[in-house]
Amino acid sequence: MDEIARKFAEHIAGDIVLSENPGNCIKKWRNIFEISQRELAEKLGITASVISDYESDRRKSPGVTFVKKIVNALIEIDKERGWKTLSKYRDLLGVKIDAIIDINEYSRSVPSEEIAEALNGELVVNFDRKANGYTVIDSIKAILTMTSYDFYRLFGLTSERALVFTQVTTGRSPMVAIKVGNLKPSVVVLQGLNSHKLDEIARKIAEIEKIDVILTEMPVSLIVDKLKKLGGE
Repeated sequence: MDEIARKFAEHIAGDIVLSENPGNCIKKWRNIFEISQRELAEKLGITASVISDYESDRRKSPGVTFVKKIVNALIEIDKERGWKTLSKYRDLLGVKIDAIIDINEYSRSVPSEEIAEALNGELVVNFDRKANGYTVIDSIKAILTMTSYDFYRLFGLTSERALVFTQVTTGRSPMVAIKVGNLKPSVVVLQGLNSHKLDEIARKIAEIEKIDVILTEMPVSLIVDKLKKLGGE
């Protein structure tokens, strides 16, 4: 696990340092690890108000040295908890799933309405959810090659994300797969559909699970480009 922890730490540190809003990015990772400001501050030997100031941009962006200390503290706390977080995501590091077209984490929470606008999409089910990242999935390859465990790995580092299914004809299959799974995304984007083609069972599942649904006919390559530009990317 130590090698995985090192790679994970490098990924987090790079995400924070390169983010346009480092404070918000720190908050995102702290929430992913389910660590309170007070617990993180105690591990760092500082007050919780310092963490709060960074996360709310009341304090100048932290330098690389302090970012490394924050990341190491997150990893150390996770280790003390028996690798509660890293054990979920270790398979994501260095693993490529053919069905995944693109996967990324955001440095801020992006509202579904903003995603719909960027993709020229219809927000047909709306619970005002937000996404902390996205995964673009080739639906045909997913159906033909992916196991239930592979589907779990689509969620990246947080389930509060947008799952984008491409080449969709009715939307029922992706929503049924989500229904039977343990993790639920906050937003689902169905590419290739408009509201007249959406299956009513798919819509009903989204309403029961309180998942926002966006329909778009935008080309996949353009979807990936648009999603990369959201969330401070």
